Amino acid sequence: MSQPTKSPGPSAEPAVQRDLPEPMPLRRMVGPGIVAVGIGLAAGEIILWPYLTSIGGLGLLWLALIALVMQFVINMEIERYTLATGQTAVAGFSRWWKGWGVLICLAGAFQYVWPGWATSGSTVFTYLVGGGDPVWISVATLFVIGVLLTFSKVIYRTVERVEMVKVALTLFFLVVAVVFVISLSSWGEGAEKTVTGFGRIPEGITFTMILSALGAAGAGGVHNLVLSNWIRDKRYGMGVHVPRLVSPITGKEEASGGDRFAFPEDEENLARWRIWWKRANIEHFTTFFLVCIATIGIMSLLAYETLFGRDDLESDTSFLRIQGDIFAAEVGEWVKILFFAIAAVSLWAAAMGLLDVIGRVAGDFLRRNYLMDSTRWTEARIYLAVVWAEIVLGSIILLSGFDQPIGLLLVSTCAASVVTLLYSILLVRLNIKDLPRAIRMRGVRLTTMVIAICFYGFFAIAMIVTQIQKL
Repeated sequence: MSQPTKSPGPSAEPAVQRDLPEPMPLRRMVGPGIVAVGIGLAAGEIILWPYLTSIGGLGLLWLALIALVMQFVINMEIERYTLATGQTAVAGFSRWWKGWGVLICLAGAFQYVWPGWATSGSTVFTYLVGGGDPVWISVATLFVIGVLLTFSKVIYRTVERVEMVKVALTLFFLVVAVVFVISLSSWGEGAEKTVTGFGRIPEGITFTMILSALGAAGAGGVHNLVLSNWIRDKRYGMGVHVPRLVSPITGKEEASGGDRFAFPEDEENLARWRIWWKRANIEHFTTFFLVCIATIGIMSLLAYETLFGRDDLESDTSFLRIQGDIFAAEVGEWVKILFFAIAAVSLWAAAMGLLDVIGRVAGDFLRRNYLMDSTRWTEARIYLAVVWAEIVLGSIILLSGFDQPIGLLLVSTCAASVVTLLYSILLVRLNIKDLPRAIRMRGVRLTTMVIAICFYGFFAIAMIVTQIQKL
């Protein structure tokens, strides 16, 4: 019979002691990294980084590389806590002070209520079909996404399948781009600029643009934190003991962010931990880090090859239409059609994933801290209520006239970088003090986290200072 044991953290809340389950094969662990990269492969890779490249050339690729290295480490520290406890990182923060959870939920709601991804996808779709109103297409798309999430038996599986298809289509287009579009000289110049341009900001690139691009490199903001929920639903580590989030209409299980477990620090459990940790790192490095590097790099090279130096570019997604026309003229109409189709699907799939993100974070936090005794407000019902509230608010924003995709994305992704700075600080505290000594954060990982905090902090402060100077 399981016995409560005192947690090493600051809270008196007990953790239930259970053995760490046997590690699953690496092939079965594949999924959370793809979901993370699938949701992230949109605003940054398709729009913001290519847009920056079209303005300033390839001189910012060094910054993308650094941002992705730091995101990999941050993401694995999020996974570390849930692997070891079965509890989400947000629930871990909230054990010290509920206000952290409130701040993160509010930040997530602010970050994702701006429907920049859906609007961008709809705008590109109008390029594909030759017309249409992006606003009403976006509203309809958000509604369809809400229906899909509402009637998914196990919501994670639906999101995982959608994002896997999206990633596969994106990688296919990257192969086409490498074979038919990008010249050898662009590859050489990209490598040169990444090295020689290190530490430099190209002319015409503002700190606001940089902070936005950092927030859209790979994942960003609250998006990263939901790795806790995804690996738990995937049955990583101690997450096997926690019920999964399912639809209140079609399913029975209910995730509970308040459940927290600890495994005995004996050699048998620590040996299992080392295997879990190694395989989780391999999964995320392969499916998240490498895919993000390839996508940002190739899409930026495409923008450099086709758009850099032109004086007819506007600060909106119309540069994608120009790029598509260049593909048609230089390679063939089929590349243009493929580009627009995959870009639209990619951005819509990201919109679906981001609605899932804020629904999970808010559902987890509200259920655990305020509605634990409610029979009506289960985590699944809170999740759907938040998802549909975001859909309604996003539709109102679009119908009120704020419908410029890049403007919407800049707001969302700048917020993402600031949120990442906040929870990176909290993660250091969580994974040093709230985990057993044998598995806590230390060494190179701890040093990288401190560097990441300084990195995001510098650009956030620089953006604020430049905005104040404009007043």
